[in-house]
Order: sequence, then structure tokens, then C-alpha cells
Amino acid sequence: MPTYEMTSPLKDEDIAKLRAGDVVKLSGTIYTARDAAHKRLCDMLDNNEKLPFELQGAVIYYVGPSPAPEGRPIGSAGPTTSYRMDTYAPRLHSLGVKASVGKGKRSPEVRKALQEHTGVYFGATGGAGALLSQCITAAKVIAFDDLGPEAIRELTVESFPLLVVNDSHGGEQYAKPNFEF
Repeated sequence: MPTYEMTSPLKDEDIAKLRAGDVVKLSGTIYTARDAAHKRLCDMLDNNEKLPFELQGAVIYYVGPSPAPEGRPIGSAGPTTSYRMDTYAPRLHSLGVKASVGKGKRSPEVRKALQEHTGVYFGATGGAGALLSQCITAAKVIAFDDLGPEAIRELTVESFPLLVVNDSHGGEQYAKPNFEF
């Protein structure tokens, strides 16, 4: 399976070459958000308020990290189950979000949005939060501090290991017979 090194923010041409099963080592800026933060982002959109980050080209990581140990920017940062964001994800993709990162299957509506808006869903290894956090070189809360671990954080990542689960062409890694990592 091909491996790509990419830097966010992502562009359509970055996403279009990816296929389900490809490996991506992502560097750059990504944003954390879980379901409560997604609801607030959509409420802000409904109220024509300025969002805390630019959606165009954005990568959203579904994670609620643990507190940072001394000398580290973040604690354990493993993915959470993605389907809880499926209500909000199509709208965010229609406004420029290029990728999301989590674990588990996505709804037909999300998969359709990925095709319509040249997006991708990456899987990150569940249960490996401490290992994944080693790829995070900086973290700061940028919105919704009252949500604690579910606040929106801006992360700087370096060679963050991801698997393309759903590509922009309708491919799905989980649907492949005897899929391998």
C-alpha cells in the first residue's frame, strides 16, 4: 500500500490521489473537536459568528486528550468513535474541511459528503493514544475551554500515522475483504 507524506492544511489535489488503504504521515496543524464542540461550531455557523479556526483545508481529529504530563504538550491522545460527529460532519465538509481523524465506520451521509467535497476520513489506531501523542509537538486550547478535554485545540503534528478509511472516490477500507493494515 502506498505511503504519503502530507502537510496540512490539505488541498483537493492532496485528497484526490488517496485511496482506501493508503497510509499517510501527516504534519502541520490539525484541530481537535468532539460532538459537543461540533454542535457549538454549527451553532456559530447558524448565528453567522466567526469560527475559532479556518475550515478551508482543515483536518479535525476526534479526540479528548488527557492532561499533559510535565515536559509534554499533551497527554494521551487516542481517537474517539467517529459516528457521534456524523450529524455535523457533512456540513463542515461542505464548508471546506478536508479530513477527519477517528475510529470506526462513518454514515452514508458522511461518505457521500467526502465524495461531493473531495474529503477523506482517516483512521488512527485506537488504544495507542500515548504513542500517537509522541507525534504532537504543540497543543493549545483555542475555543470552548469550558468543555475541558473536549475543548477545541490547535495541534502541531509531525509524521502523525494515519490510514485512509474512506476516500473521496467512494472507497472504504473496512469494506475490503480481509483488509490489512
